[in-house]
Amino acid sequence: MGSSLGGSELILNPDGSIYHLNLLPEDIATTIITVGDQNRVREVSKYFDSIEVQKNKREFVTHTGFYKGKRISVISTGIGTDNIDIVFNELDALANIDFDTRQIKTNKKQLNYIRVGTSGSLQPDIPIDSFLMSTAGIGFDNLLHFYDCGHIKNQELELAVTDYLGWGKHNIHPYVVDFDSDLGNVFSSNRIRLGLTGTNSGFYGPQGRALRISPAIKDFNDKLAAFSFGGTRITNLEMETAAMYGIAKLHGHRAVSLNAILANRATSEFSKQGHQTIDELIQYTLSCIAKSQLV
Repeated sequence: MGSSLGGSELILNPDGSIYHLNLLPEDIATTIITVGDQNRVREVSKYFDSIEVQKNKREFVTHTGFYKGKRISVISTGIGTDNIDIVFNELDALANIDFDTRQIKTNKKQLNYIRVGTSGSLQPDIPIDSFLMSTAGIGFDNLLHFYDCGHIKNQELELAVTDYLGWGKHNIHPYVVDFDSDLGNVFSSNRIRLGLTGTNSGFYGPQGRALRISPAIKDFNDKLAAFSFGGTRITNLEMETAAMYGIAKLHGHRAVSLNAILANRATSEFSKQGHQTIDELIQYTLSCIAKSQLV
């Protein structure tokens, strides 16, 4: 039997719950919808037939319940890959660490993560209010560089992106991780476009926006939009997908990111019906889960 995890590594609250999420192992389902906005948790769970868990701490809100016979958790991550690091490591701990003995379980449980989030398109032919599934996440942050992760990356695509962009001089070293194609098949239909998703470490400069501070890379979006690899383009930008795919895959879990396109950076358009578009994506996601073999 291995050594137990120390108190500064596996941090538990006085009630035995995991530190940031404030959850006990029995509080989560194996199918987990993640949203950025804590207010969006209720926008998902309002469709549940019943809700058995409602907990929150900081920006992390969790509802677990049943939808058409499927037990589902929906959790708000907040914005950014730093929060994904917290949420996905703690969700894995809930599933695969014995909190009593503080040891890693021999028999691992596989979780299914489905991100329902918002995003901006880089391509003029991907209109606002459309849905897009990320076949890979291209991380322009540095999260995965802190993990031993070479074996889970799409190294061919990563090399192609790195060579094409040449942004090493800006200290940008992209990493690339694919989605789980089997989980992706659950949500595939003619309603969903596919594309490569750029994950950024911020909303303004890191996505080429300029208000009063000039970005270092003036042609950021145009450069990304012109990239092509095997006929696949970088289609959109957001702030969680690549980290989700990386941390999930390192733990042996499955992840897919579904994006409601609310902005088109190429045409400078922004959705006038964003709430409706997100609601339609929520209902689409729940319907796909209900008809799937996910348990």
